[in-house]
Order: sequence, then structure tokens, then C-alpha cells
Amino acid sequence: MHHSKVDIINGDQALKELIAGNKRYVASRQRHPNQSHQRRAELSNAQQPFAVILGCADSRVPPEVIFDCGLGDLFVVRIAGHVMNDMVLGSIEYAANHLHAPLIMVLGHSKCGSVQAAISGVGGVGHIACLTEAIQPALHEAEEQPGDLVNNAARANTKIVTGQLKYSKPVLYTLAREGKLKVVPAFYDLDTGVVEILSE
Repeated sequence: MHHSKVDIINGDQALKELIAGNKRYVASRQRHPNQSHQRRAELSNAQQPFAVILGCADSRVPPEVIFDCGLGDLFVVRIAGHVMNDMVLGSIEYAANHLHAPLIMVLGHSKCGSVQAAISGVGGVGHIACLTEAIQPALHEAEEQPGDLVNNAARANTKIVTGQLKYSKPVLYTLAREGKLKVVPAFYDLDTGVVEILSE
């Protein structure tokens, strides 16, 4: 039985729900909840998503699939490299402030192409440069660390964006300070399907 919004009243409970869904997905025991025509009808006039996911646009990381969720469960914003701009922020503020979603998860992933592009300096043509520029601070952080540069930079980028959201004034910062909003960084492994919550 999938939790209703009534059961999920805070960010901790919302996070537990996401992790439980991810475990079902990893074990190939998905329930595919809330995908019926009844659910669609219930939602036709209103939505109450229990979590906001700011994720990468990568085709291999669809939040509804990897968290085994359905219609009306997740408010998903996806952009290459899950970078921040005013439109992304406005979308997230809408979900947190008007729809009262208690959790925002910034979801990075392994082998991220946006990070690879930032490392290799690809981005001279078209608009990719503004994405790779946004990822530069994460690269500087990751260059000091041992191990895989792409994955380290992707994790660093996830944490940086989480901080940008958490301290975004006035809306998200105020909600977080009042205990109405939890903001967490997480990392999806393309090989295992596991979502790991990152320490900040």
C-alpha cells in the first residue's frame, strides 16, 4: 500500500518513502504505484507531491522509475548536470511553497556527461558552455580528491547545488529554517541502481 500524502508529513518520512521505493527498484520488486486511471482522475484538480527531485536530464536516471513512484508523487525538475538557474529555482519554490512538498532531493549520478563535458572543455558550440561553467566550482573541489574525477565532481556538484537551494532566500531558506523543508543531496549509481544519500 503506497503512502498517502497524509502519512508523509515531513521531510524525513518523505525520504524514507523514496529510499524504500529505490530498494524495490534495485530488487526488481516494483509495485508501480499510483499509475491507474483512478489515480489520474483523483489528481485531475489538484496535486500534492511528497518530494521534489532536482535531477539530471540524463535518460538513464528517471526519478519516477528509480524510486518506484507514480502520478502525483514527485515534482521533478530535470536539467543537464542538475544545475541552478532562476527558472529551476522558481519551479522548486513553487513546489515547496505552494504545494508544501516537505523534501527536496538533489540527485546526481555516476558517469555524468555534463561533468565529463566540463572536464574535457567541450562546450564551445551552442549553449552547452553555460552548463559546463556552472559545474566548474565542483571540478575545482574534486581535483584535490583521490579517485574518479568524474564521479567525485558529480558528487561535489550535487552538494554545491543542495547548499544553493538550502540557503536560497527568502523562500527555501525560511522553510528550511522553520523545519518545514528538508534538502538533501543524493547520488545514483548507473550500474547498481542504488541511490545513496550523501553526507553534506
